[in-house]
Amino acid sequence: MNVSDLSIVEDTGTGPSFEELENTSCPTCIKVVGCGGGGGNAVNRMIEAKIKNVEFIAINTDLQALGGSKTEQRLPIGQKVTKGLGSGGRPEIGEQAAEEDREMITNVLRGANMVFVTAGMGGGTGTGSAPVVAKIARELGALTVAVVTTPFTFEGPVRMRQAKLGLEKLKEEVDSLIVIPNQQILKVVDKNTSVPDAFRFADDVLRQGVEGISNIITNAGSVNTDFADVENAMKGQGNAIFGIGVGEGENRAVDAATRAISNPMLEDSHIDGAKNLLINICASDKVSMAEVDEICGIVTASADKDYNMYWGQVISPDMGDKISVTVIATGFDNSKGGNQISAEAVAEPAAPEPVINDPNVIRSNELDSILYGNKDSSLSSAADKFEPFSFESNPDKNDEPVEEKKSAWGEGLLSDDDAGQQVRKTVSRPSAFADPDDLSQPAIWTEKYSRGINLSDD
Repeated sequence: MNVSDLSIVEDTGTGPSFEELENTSCPTCIKVVGCGGGGGNAVNRMIEAKIKNVEFIAINTDLQALGGSKTEQRLPIGQKVTKGLGSGGRPEIGEQAAEEDREMITNVLRGANMVFVTAGMGGGTGTGSAPVVAKIARELGALTVAVVTTPFTFEGPVRMRQAKLGLEKLKEEVDSLIVIPNQQILKVVDKNTSVPDAFRFADDVLRQGVEGISNIITNAGSVNTDFADVENAMKGQGNAIFGIGVGEGENRAVDAATRAISNPMLEDSHIDGAKNLLINICASDKVSMAEVDEICGIVTASADKDYNMYWGQVISPDMGDKISVTVIATGFDNSKGGNQISAEAVAEPAAPEPVINDPNVIRSNELDSILYGNKDSSLSSAADKFEPFSFESNPDKNDEPVEEKKSAWGEGLLSDDDAGQQVRKTVSRPSAFADPDDLSQPAIWTEKYSRGINLSDD
C-alpha cells in the first residue's frame, strides 16, 4: 500500500465534541442467535422489547416455524437432511443440520465481539444445533454466552435426558452458560396462567438475561462498564447466573439488590463463592453513594473472599424514584453456588411401576417356575400356561453377536427406523430352552421379561 492511498486527516488540535461522541453508536458488535423453536420465540420476544444495538439471527430446520420469525436474518439449516420439515425432536438431526450449513452460520457470525446463543433445551433443533453454533462463535474469537431453558417436568424423561446431554455438550463450547429451568415458572406465576402465557413468561426471562448483559455493554453510564469488563467477568467461566431486581421507596437500594441475587427463576442457584461480579445500577441522578455502598455490600456478602468486582451506573431519568440492579456472577467452584446443570434443572420424573394384566406376558419372578419347575404358589397362574420351550434362532447367525445400536445422544434415543432394526435383531436371539442343564446356548435375558416380552404364538 502506498502512502498516497491513505486518507490524510488534518490535525486541528481539537478532538471530537462531546455531542459527537454521545451520538456515536456502540462499537461492540453483539449478535443473538435463536436456535430452534424455543430460541426463535425468545428472539421474537427480544425484538418486541426493542433491545437496542443488538443483531438478531434465527436458525431452524423447520421452514414453517422460521417463517414466523420477526428477524430479517433467518437461516434454514439442514435442508438436505430434513427437507425443511424439522428435526422430529431428535438432537442428532439438529446437530447434523448445523454442521451441514456450518459455512453459512460462520458467515453470519463473522465480525461479532459477543454472541448470545439462546435455545429451549430438550427438543431436536435447538438442543442439537446450539453447541455447534457456540463452537463456531468461539472459533471466530467472540465472547460466547448461552442463555437456555430446560423442559417442564411434564414433558417427560426423554426430553429431560436430551436436555441434560445437550447442556453437557453446550457447556464445553461456551464461555459462560446460564440455565433457566422452565419448571420454576410454576412457582412464580398464578396457577391459572395459560400454557401460551407460561411459555411467553419463559421467553421473557431469556430476554431479561440477554438484555441485562447487553445493556451493561451498550448503555454508556456516569460510571461506565464496557465490553472489556464483561469479557473479563465471563470469558471461560462456565456456569453463570444473572439477576435483575427493582426497588422503590425508602429501602429501594436494599430491595433491588436483594431481589437481584434471589431470582426465583434460577431455582437453587446463588452467588455463594463467585469470584467475578458485574453490577450495573440504573436510576435517576439522585442515587447516593450510601445506596451504592448498600447495593454492593449485599451482592458481595457471600462472594469468594478474593472476588473481583466490576460496577457501573447508568443514569436514566425515566426511572423516577426506582432503582434497577443487574448482577452477573461467574467463576464458581463446582462444589459451590452457580447454576448446577446436572441436578434439579434436568431431573427426570420417577416412572411408576407398570401393571401388566395380559395373560400372554410373564413377569421376571415367574421365570424360575417356567424354566426350572420352582413353583411359587403366590405367583400368577400365567406360568402354568407355558410349557418348557425353545426359540430357534437363525442358524446362519447363531454365533454372531447382536450389536445394539445407540444414538450419540444417549441410550434410548433411537429413531423409529433404528428401533425397528433393534427389535428385529432382538427377536433372532436364542431365548429359553427346555433342558436347564444344557449350557451350550445363551441363557435367557431376565431384563427383557421384566419389560413385558410377549411370548404368545403371535
